[in-house]
Amino acid sequence: MQILTIASLLLCANLVVAAPGTAMRRARAAERAAARANRASNTLQPAEGELGIANNNGTAHPQYSSNWAGAVLIGSGYETVTGSIVVPTPKVPSGGSSSTSYSASAWVGIDGDTCETAILQTGVDFTVQGSSVSFDAWYEWYPDYAYDFSGISISAGDTITMTVTASSKSAGTAVIENETTGQRVSHSFSGESDALCETNAEWIVEDFSSGGGLVNFADFGSVTFTGASVNSGTGVNGATIIDIQQNNQVLTSCSTSGSSSVSCSYTG
Repeated sequence: MQILTIASLLLCANLVVAAPGTAMRRARAAERAAARANRASNTLQPAEGELGIANNNGTAHPQYSSNWAGAVLIGSGYETVTGSIVVPTPKVPSGGSSSTSYSASAWVGIDGDTCETAILQTGVDFTVQGSSVSFDAWYEWYPDYAYDFSGISISAGDTITMTVTASSKSAGTAVIENETTGQRVSHSFSGESDALCETNAEWIVEDFSSGGGLVNFADFGSVTFTGASVNSGTGVNGATIIDIQQNNQVLTSCSTSGSSSVSCSYTG
């Protein structure tokens, strides 16, 4: 009986010790959920003073943005855009604080550059705070907010395939498949009041918005979209390359390779 009593006391003590940590995790989860509720992508925003920036070989870069990096095709009749990435491990940027949260996002989409009325998009956010990293899969019909998928888990190193399909200019689907785990999620849109133009196809790493401003941009290392295609055929040949420039500093270096690959590296 004495041994049983001691064991019971130890169990209770462990529960008491564990409770504050559990409460803290729940509090952090609630804060993160509240922040996610306001998470949104945006149309391409030109960087201030971008004409004064040149790339390393001294030639003018096609385009700089404060929030987008990657490749954009401009044309017509873009109904399906797809691409795959290997999920990176985000890091706190050089000079950053371990107590601050930093994020970035990789996504594929239709419209949002020359067509600013709507974007059909889906992708993965990666966030780091100190030594803690997290990942969220989401879908969005801009200008509405982004919404997180449920039923899919994502880890660094997973291969993720993202596809958006416009069945009309006011309807479509967003699909994310984790090729590593076999999980697949999708969302269907219909009767959207903000119409697509179907004139832009994108493979983008973004500094997205939350709470009315850009989030702190994470050091995402590198992201490469492979199998990048439009309408199940056309690749990225002829795409405009975009890099993120903030406060007169270029934070990314993006390029295309062949007809179906877009690579972006963090340079900040």
